[in-house]
Amino acid sequence: MANLNPMFNESTIDEALNDLVSVHDWLRFAVSRFNDANIYLGHGTDNPWDEAAVLLCHTLFLPPLTDDKLLNVRLTRSERRAYIDLLVQRIELRMPAAYLTHQAYFCQLPFYVDQRVLVPRSPIAELINEKFSRFKLPAAPSRILDLCTGSGCIAIACAYAFPEAQIDAVDISLDALAVTDININEHGLLDRVTPIMSDGYDALTGLQYDLIVTNPPYVDADDMADLPEEYRHEPELGLASGADGLQLTRRILASAAAHLTEHGILVCEVGNSMVELQNRYPDVQFNWLTFTAGGHGVFALSKTQLIAYQHLFEES
Repeated sequence: MANLNPMFNESTIDEALNDLVSVHDWLRFAVSRFNDANIYLGHGTDNPWDEAAVLLCHTLFLPPLTDDKLLNVRLTRSERRAYIDLLVQRIELRMPAAYLTHQAYFCQLPFYVDQRVLVPRSPIAELINEKFSRFKLPAAPSRILDLCTGSGCIAIACAYAFPEAQIDAVDISLDALAVTDININEHGLLDRVTPIMSDGYDALTGLQYDLIVTNPPYVDADDMADLPEEYRHEPELGLASGADGLQLTRRILASAAAHLTEHGILVCEVGNSMVELQNRYPDVQFNWLTFTAGGHGVFALSKTQLIAYQHLFEES
């Protein structure tokens, strides 16, 4: 561990290894170091305690830390050293915890992740947990498209929510689809979730779905230039979408109706680009969704609405 940050010099490390014993001790130590280093959170956790807990549970081969009885458990010296090593990487490299542990949770399900894909964190998880009930679909969807699938988390979570459905998991990135394939295998869904390499709908000619769910890249050029270091570890292909953040979203809107069944619904996340989207299409009545667990910038449009606004989307 050469060129250590002053907060992790050998004296500090030796003191921690000698004096800190319990899970609670080490979580407190980590939180203090994270606060001092001013790390950026937002890749699955929103506070330094939870970020520290993710790394510690990984070190100790424990499930997510939900039982306070574990706080008094003692760490061996080798476990303490391994945890210190992870803390150094988290702070020095500004590496999100999920990339250090190669695991993230979405819809309470575990997923393998690495730097080929974004860390799962979409508020769409809340809709999946509700089985999209707020849209009052006439029947459970039998065919679902996860467009821009990344790790495959949305596709796989939908497979759990709708056990009879077939899901296509589409991405332009072969690297991302390799991770999707890992997760499909891990969850035993080879017969129901199909990874497909496609630039948008290009490889989906003639295919229609009861539900299209998409979390495309939507970060505009200005925001890309100002991203915290933690986001620099994520693939730019999964984040950037032109000057206005809507380069791919406009294509998705223009062709969505052709790929939806009669009562089909498009659910799309655009994050902070929601303002630009509404400004670009002032006459479109986007159904902007609200979330009890937080999150914003997700809209829904029915096939009927998409057809009605088709001329606007095609003009764009």
